[in-house]
Amino acid sequence: MIPRIKQLLQRELKKGLSDEELSLLPSSYQKIGDIVIVNLKKEVLKHEKEIGQILLENIPKTRVVCRRTGFIIGQTRKPQVKVIAGDKNTETIHKEHGISYKLDVSKIMFAKGNLTERKRLVNQVKDSEVIVDMFGGIGYFSVGFGTLKKTKKIYTIEINPTAYDYLWENIKLNKVEDKVIPILGDCKKEAVKLGRIADRIIMGLLPSPKEYLPAAMKIIKNKRIIHYHSTLGKNESYEKLLQEIKSIAKEQGFRVELLRWKKVKSYAPKVDHVVMDCEVHT
Repeated sequence: MIPRIKQLLQRELKKGLSDEELSLLPSSYQKIGDIVIVNLKKEVLKHEKEIGQILLENIPKTRVVCRRTGFIIGQTRKPQVKVIAGDKNTETIHKEHGISYKLDVSKIMFAKGNLTERKRLVNQVKDSEVIVDMFGGIGYFSVGFGTLKKTKKIYTIEINPTAYDYLWENIKLNKVEDKVIPILGDCKKEAVKLGRIADRIIMGLLPSPKEYLPAAMKIIKNKRIIHYHSTLGKNESYEKLLQEIKSIAKEQGFRVELLRWKKVKSYAPKVDHVVMDCEVHT
């Protein structure tokens, strides 16, 4: 079955596109706040404005349509997008399960595919936990943790000044200033300043946060949890990734026990985004 959005585009553009071009039109999109982001194949880029206008007029509560022009860039995880319809303001407020996230989609990535993982972690948190999010972004995980009565403190570290500014805004927007402590800087340096305080650590940097594991080991309490996000080839065993984690932990004088692992979402062709819940023994 052809997805509804592709059917719409094919119907509206059938007079101006070849059969091959019609077959290459997008079948999905991402909606962040009132902004739609779509991937276009190079063969249909010359029709980007028509495609954008159709999406703008047919997807409810849409103010701007953008297309991705490349991959997420560098340590600051900057997206590459271009406005193809609507106004030029790429700042929006995205609402998800009662939490509001303010961001600029041209400057800040927002992974809607992590929604299930955010819900899963919230359900795992125990009373009076101190949580450290080593790659805080705009507060994807930490703001949600901050709304829980049972959490004690959440320290969230972010190296990108733009993301950090939005992190601060989202902390205030969701009224969690008493729980969530934002820290600007490189988590390799900033995390270790906290001391051994963490009951739970989120390491959500792709394709791999392994170079930051030594810093995490310096702040985790005994028998507490690190949620380690990484990438894994579809034909690769999770054991390979686990051994990598165990090897780094051993070098730091720690032992790691895998509690569970799961696929979060697809990351690239034949590559998955996975998360491993590891209990650290100091």
